Order: sequence, then structure tokens, then C-alpha cells
Amino acid sequence: MTTRESSYTENVDNAHVRALDRAHVFHSWSAQGALDPLVIKSGEGCRLWDYDGREYLDFSSQLVNTNIGHQHPRVIAAIKAQADELTTIAPAHANWMRGRAAEKILERAPAGFAKVFFTNAGADANENAIRMARAVTGREKILSAYRSYHGGTGSAIAATGDFRRVPNEFSRGHVRFFNPFLYRSEFWADNEEEECQRALHHLRRVIECEGPASIAGLLLETIPGTAGVLVPPPGYLAGVRALADEFGLVLIFDEVMAGFGRTGAWLALDHFDVVPDLITFAKGVNSGYVPAGGVIVNQCIAHHFDDEMFYGGLTYSGHPLAMAAICATLETMQEEGIVDNARHIGETVLSPGLARLAQRHAHVGEVRGLGVFHAIELVEDRDSRAPLAAAKVGKLKQTMLERGLLPFVVANRIHVVPPCIVTAGEAEQGLAIIDEALGTLV
Repeated sequence: MTTRESSYTENVDNAHVRALDRAHVFHSWSAQGALDPLVIKSGEGCRLWDYDGREYLDFSSQLVNTNIGHQHPRVIAAIKAQADELTTIAPAHANWMRGRAAEKILERAPAGFAKVFFTNAGADANENAIRMARAVTGREKILSAYRSYHGGTGSAIAATGDFRRVPNEFSRGHVRFFNPFLYRSEFWADNEEEECQRALHHLRRVIECEGPASIAGLLLETIPGTAGVLVPPPGYLAGVRALADEFGLVLIFDEVMAGFGRTGAWLALDHFDVVPDLITFAKGVNSGYVPAGGVIVNQCIAHHFDDEMFYGGLTYSGHPLAMAAICATLETMQEEGIVDNARHIGETVLSPGLARLAQRHAHVGEVRGLGVFHAIELVEDRDSRAPLAAAKVGKLKQTMLERGLLPFVVANRIHVVPPCIVTAGEAEQGLAIIDEALGTLV
């Protein structure tokens, strides 16, 4: 290290990093002027530190992606080893690490899946799944849910249901429907069975009214994440599969957030015994250590492109460093029982702990989730179910940060999404901080 470099790094502190960020970095999904980003220097496992040594328990997994936690030594070593051998290669070439990564991903997919198309993230995974569905069917329309998030790129954001799509609806051929959510039912349902039946009837009518011969596919998060960790009622996904079969639609399950251990299963679809035609993934497949995503393609669709051109590709598809991170992550998750840990923590700590919070705090309308994928629905009062005001949610978030918890807060919800490696003690610590913070609400 040169004298200049040494002097520069020695002077780095929270204030310097924050000032540098505010001077030069343009942030996503934000009005830039009022930002005051949290500074993070380092991390390990489920914990993060700033330059002052202040510690945070990460209950966000960042953007619900660091499933194996921060700085896992085995994955770091795999990335370093791959960098020593081959840092990058064009996707047209065969590369051993890419083949291994595809093989390991297919081992976790249902029977009948044949190939993996690698992308750089979840958004372009959904872009290319949509492209495949349109190419195979010769149709254009894509159906997706209002309560959904599929990414920030052209077709992915147009398929998204939340408010961020509205200024970005440049991609054509997107139609949305209401997916089930009993707590805020659009169908006047009183129980999960009614919610399921009525949601499926609604979807059938949308398909019929849009014209089945114009619809290429149906894109659905297996468990909608950003929209609120909305675990579908029993029978819903099977009903969607039946509708897709009846009308000849390609069924795409978006597992970008819910996949690779997050729900206490390798894929969220494992909970429901339903097999789609395409599966998109990213995030937890290598904990975001090096950006990666992809589409898991079933045999029928893969064979379609044996003789037909697939009009899609990315410079960094199957990047060797990302592939090494995937291989090491999936091996580590298997050998260290990380998926089982996520299930166990969800069943024995998070689910009962959140139920107790719901009993203790009047501003908790509902808690729900699986594994280390839960949400707390915050309301002004339980009778009206009116979402808790944004100012109160903001104050609640600040209180949690002050107590050393890094939360994932969306709209009127706290998403309880620690890394899949979280210990019982860490999970209980996080719940205790949330409990304290909720106690400050008036």
C-alpha cells in the first residue's frame, strides 16, 4: 500500500463515507435531496458494523438476499480461488464453474427441469422468462398480480403490481389481477377457503375476458415478498396451475426473494407441491456476494429452442465469480443444514414470538410467514385495519435502529427476514427489540 493510500484509508470514518456518498452516488427508488444513508463498514454472520464500531443485528438480510449471512469464509474463499484461475469469460464459451452451478441449481428444482439460463439479477431473470413465454407461445400478454414486485427493468417493472410501475409502464402487453390476501380481501371473503375460491374465479374471468389466445404466460411470486410475505391459501397455486394448463399458458414462478432457503425449504414452491414451467431466481442462490440470477427452464421449453433462436443474452451471463459463489453457497447450505435451520427458527422462535407480539401490541394487525420470511402488518387500530401512518412507521424504524436492529420496513409492515443462519438467540434478540420499539407507539 502506498503512503497516499494508507493516509486516505486511515482518515475514513462514518462522516467521510456519508459525505462521499451524498456528493457522488445516485440512489435507487429515492428523492435524492433528503437521503441520510446508514453507513456500514463490515459484517460477519448476522451482524454489521459502522466505522465507529456500532453494531447492528441484520434483520433485513439487506434486500432479503444474504441468506448465508455476511462474509461466509467458504464462499469468500471460492470467489478468491476462481479469481486466481479465471475472472471472466464470454457466455458463449463453456466454463466448468458455470456448468457446476447449473447442475447444482437443477438438483434443487422439481423433476422435469433441464437447463438454467443465467442472468445478472432477479429483474433480468423475469425479463427473460417473459421473453421465453412469448417466444414459445407466439402470444404477447403476461398476467401478473397487483400485489407483486418483479424487478426494476422494462418488462419486470411493468409486470410489477405496486406503485413503482406507474411511471415506468413502457413495456406493452401486461395485465394484472388480484392475488389472495385474506386480511385485506378484495373478495369479501371470511376464510381462506373462500379467499382461494374467489381469487381463482377472478383470475379465470380475467383470462377469459382478456382472451386466452392472446396470453403467453402468468407470472406469480410463489410467496409475494415485497408486497407483504403473502403466503397463498391452500389450493391457490394448484388452482393457478390448473388454469394455466386449461388455457395453455406458461406458468412462471418468481422465486427471486422466496427461494434458496428463505422459507425453510430449498424453493418456496416445495411447500405447495405445484410445478411451474419456468422458475426465476437470484438473491439467496449465492447471498448476493456476486450478482447473479437466472431462469430454470423445463424440458419442453428448453427443447423448443433446440431449433429456434432464443433472442436474449447478457455479457455477464454465468460470470465465473458469481458461479463460484453459487456453488460454494449451495454446498455450504447443504453441509451446514442452513435450510433446516431457517425452518426450525421459523417454527420454534419467529412464529410463536410474533404471535406473542400480536397479542401484546394493539398496532399489530396480523403476523404471517414461513421460515425466516415473516411480516408484521401494522395498523392504526384492529377494528378499522387502517394502515399505520407513514410518520409512525418511520419513527418505529428509527427506534429499532437506535436499539441496534437493522430492519426491513415496507409501507406499513416490518418484514422479519434475518439471514437463514440466524441463531435462536439472535432471533429472540431481534424480536425483543421489535417488542420494545412497538411499545413506544402511542
